[in-house]
Amino acid sequence: MIEAFIPVSGPDQLIQLFGPSDQHLRRIREAVPAKIHAREGKIRVSGDEDAVLQATAIIERLKNEVAIGGIISPEFVDSVLADLTDAKPTGASEMKVDVQRAGVSIRPRTSGQGRYIEAIRSNDLVFCIGPAGTGKTYLAVAAAVEALRQDKVRKVVLVRPAVEAGESLGYLPGDLRAKINPYLRPLLDGLGEMMDFDQLKRYMAEDVIEVAPLAYMRGRTLNNAFIIMDEAQNTTVGQMKMFLTRMGANSRVVVTGDATQVDLPPHTMSGLIDARRRLLGIEGSEWVELSKEDIVRHRLVQAIVDAYEEGSDTRS
Repeated sequence: MIEAFIPVSGPDQLIQLFGPSDQHLRRIREAVPAKIHAREGKIRVSGDEDAVLQATAIIERLKNEVAIGGIISPEFVDSVLADLTDAKPTGASEMKVDVQRAGVSIRPRTSGQGRYIEAIRSNDLVFCIGPAGTGKTYLAVAAAVEALRQDKVRKVVLVRPAVEAGESLGYLPGDLRAKINPYLRPLLDGLGEMMDFDQLKRYMAEDVIEVAPLAYMRGRTLNNAFIIMDEAQNTTVGQMKMFLTRMGANSRVVVTGDATQVDLPPHTMSGLIDARRRLLGIEGSEWVELSKEDIVRHRLVQAIVDAYEEGSDTRS
């Protein structure tokens, strides 16, 4: 029998690690036959060597997540247990998304994210609405990379409307490519986490992966493609219709947006909001709504979303 001690920064960190009413701690104890207790600013782990090593690795992984501002949800605990023990994952955590970069494992971290991935895998057209930080874009890009890796599609197209959020494109320096690059950066950042740089560069040079503003989609038909439109709340009704009708044979489309962050001119109907009214219930499509409970960015993001919801005057 051995024991190990893991320091914690204070009661707040301990609550985050153990979960409300110690629910995370109970889940760890069910999966690992080690004794785990908190005492004098430390977590004490004791038992057989293998059990102590497993439990310590699990708690350290959770500590790292807390340190970067992540939220420790039951689904995230399940995903960690699935990675580090023989525990059977439950709920969303079993839906691993297969991307191409060695060592990268992407799993939904909330039940809402799990429904989202399941919807993408089961439908040709998926709309996802939710606040910032819920993984709408990141998970869609991961699903697209997975489909490309498994030869289910031949091309990935990532699209964003170049709508100005209080700024003017005309005053930005550089040519058109330089002006629109900031709008496309979040999509490129997601890809960069899922693929080696050389492979991503080659795919973009060969047009296997295309990242473009929405205006470039007019007049095209995209076959055998996985097409994602991000920030769809900033499309007009006409733009949304134009985009959706680009869908060709053996293609999938995912549309993501946040209906509370519309940057269109006053009295302009958002194409995303209009599409929900027109297209909800169409066979072969699905609408997924994520909420603040699905936020997986820095812990402050959820508080920020709450603060703005209290007195919102957002146009729609």
